[in-house]
Amino acid sequence: METTFKFLKQLPKNNNKEWFDINRKTYETAKEEFTEVVKKVIDKSVAFDPKLAGLEAKKCLFRINKDIRFSKDKSPYKLNMGASINPGGKKEMGAGYYLHIEPGKCFLAGGCYMPPPDVLAKVRQEIDYNTADFKKILNAKDFKTYFKELSQDDKLKTAPKGYPKDHPELNLLQHKHFIVMHPLKDSEVMDKNFPAYAAKVFKAMFPMNEFLRACME
Repeated sequence: METTFKFLKQLPKNNNKEWFDINRKTYETAKEEFTEVVKKVIDKSVAFDPKLAGLEAKKCLFRINKDIRFSKDKSPYKLNMGASINPGGKKEMGAGYYLHIEPGKCFLAGGCYMPPPDVLAKVRQEIDYNTADFKKILNAKDFKTYFKELSQDDKLKTAPKGYPKDHPELNLLQHKHFIVMHPLKDSEVMDKNFPAYAAKVFKAMFPMNEFLRACME
């Protein structure tokens, strides 16, 4: 991942098309490097999540170009490389895994991000019906090794529609996303054994994803 990090470290100070075009070959090398890492992570993750079988790494990679149509920041490129490892690739909105490479801000994540209202309702209902099972997953030793808790981003301040304010599991039902994150050091990502480590983290996450997928079926 040496070329990838070198490119991404230079990008913040040179976030313009002219520089990017001059350094396009370096970017392409970095992209190939990152794609190979994603491929290795997928290959190792199929062992515990067979739904990933046959998934192509290139279908998981997000474009580095930003959508600047509605943004005040008109810099054209993202400062990271990201991959959404879902059975259907990056376009699938189900529960899956995410790899984020950005110097000093690398992380692994996964779960279900921004589910549409109907899916969110199903997840909440399943958590309400099977709270013990969901809590068992979140409190499992392997899970706790890598993740402290569900992300608190955008969490409701009151009870979701259809649930009482004194619901005993209100803290879980208030979530709008069901995702977890595991921060990484740059040195960990650059290590030759990183794909195996990433797969190990994703394996600890798998029971949560399996629960969430069942909610959506």
